[in-house]
Amino acid sequence: MVAIGGSSAQASVTPAATTALSSNWYAAAPYLMPLDNNPPNPVDVMNATGLKAFQLAFILAPSGGGCTPTWGGTAPVSSDTAVASTISSIRAAGGDVSVSIGGYGGTKLGQTCGTPAATAAAYQQVITKYGLHAMDFDLEEPEYENTAAVANEIGAAQILQQNNPGLYISITTAGTAAGTGWFGTQMLNQAKTDGFTPNNFSIMPFDGGFNGAASQISALQAFNSLLMSTFGWSSATAYAHEGISMMNGRSDSGEYFYQSDFQSVLNFATSNGLARYTNWSVNRDRQCTPADNNGQTSGTCSSVTQGAWDFTKYSVQFAGATPPTSTPTTAAPTTAAPTTAAPTTAAPTGGSCTAAAWSATATYTQGNTVTYNGHSWTAKWWTYGDIPGGSAGVWTDNGAC
Repeated sequence: MVAIGGSSAQASVTPAATTALSSNWYAAAPYLMPLDNNPPNPVDVMNATGLKAFQLAFILAPSGGGCTPTWGGTAPVSSDTAVASTISSIRAAGGDVSVSIGGYGGTKLGQTCGTPAATAAAYQQVITKYGLHAMDFDLEEPEYENTAAVANEIGAAQILQQNNPGLYISITTAGTAAGTGWFGTQMLNQAKTDGFTPNNFSIMPFDGGFNGAASQISALQAFNSLLMSTFGWSSATAYAHEGISMMNGRSDSGEYFYQSDFQSVLNFATSNGLARYTNWSVNRDRQCTPADNNGQTSGTCSSVTQGAWDFTKYSVQFAGATPPTSTPTTAAPTTAAPTTAAPTTAAPTGGSCTAAAWSATATYTQGNTVTYNGHSWTAKWWTYGDIPGGSAGVWTDNGAC
């Protein structure tokens, strides 16, 4: 992470108190780095998309050590005015924020604070400073490999939940094809031992051999099973405590997630009652120049063809709102996969197809056969909204019929 500047000589500024939004907005809040990665004006994003909440990242321990909260390891929360000003502008426009602690890299407070109580006291400073109604615990490298640190973080989250009634808490961790890995499972077991249940446990199915919506949906289904076995929940209850955090466009490891993939995951999330749908990040939700960024990943653009804030609008839909109509982008097309949502219906164009026409509003399971564009297609696995022949690779083309 790039160091975030700040000055300890700044006077303390506290944003005006505000009434909490409904929880669906905190559940849909995409990540925004307010002091790094060329942050956009959040009010402009709100006006263009209808978004009401952002997930501000990241709170870390001081780079020199200690148990006090900072932005990015360098800007003390106690003397912050810059992020406070950003929060005030968001609230003045009718929105709110959640603050995310942790993230990838850096030193986390769970590593430097000796106990859950001390860790909670450090985070309480953040809640009090900004009048927060929501907080995200993003447990990643290297902290989540440290058993004591994870115990501090989960214990702190439980203390904050008890001391701040109504505080919305999400727990975010790495995703794998099995749902999450050994350390993520250890974290779930710690929560079970503590008797702690947050608003959701979310996985990040990217940077781990994923590509497209089908692989992410498969990971969500596996994570659902893991939540069921860990906590003794039914599938529906597990989904009601499960979330996803995606990466828009090109990931750090070269995976690609297009607008059509976000739509497919959104369809799955809403049809199964998932508790959270978010992504990294608003800073990246704009087109690079050139659009493919020469095959490189950027912290300030997506490396795929898109209009500004295309991916953010899926969060708005998950929250239950309709994004404003925007002017279509005039950017030159690239060879990237299709970037628009699949059509709601598709009729066969010829031949003697006997299977029913594929529908974006129908759910299909392995072995189901449909007709699309004069071809017969068979589903390889569970799918919802993935167009035959699309980037997700869900369908086997049986040829013209």
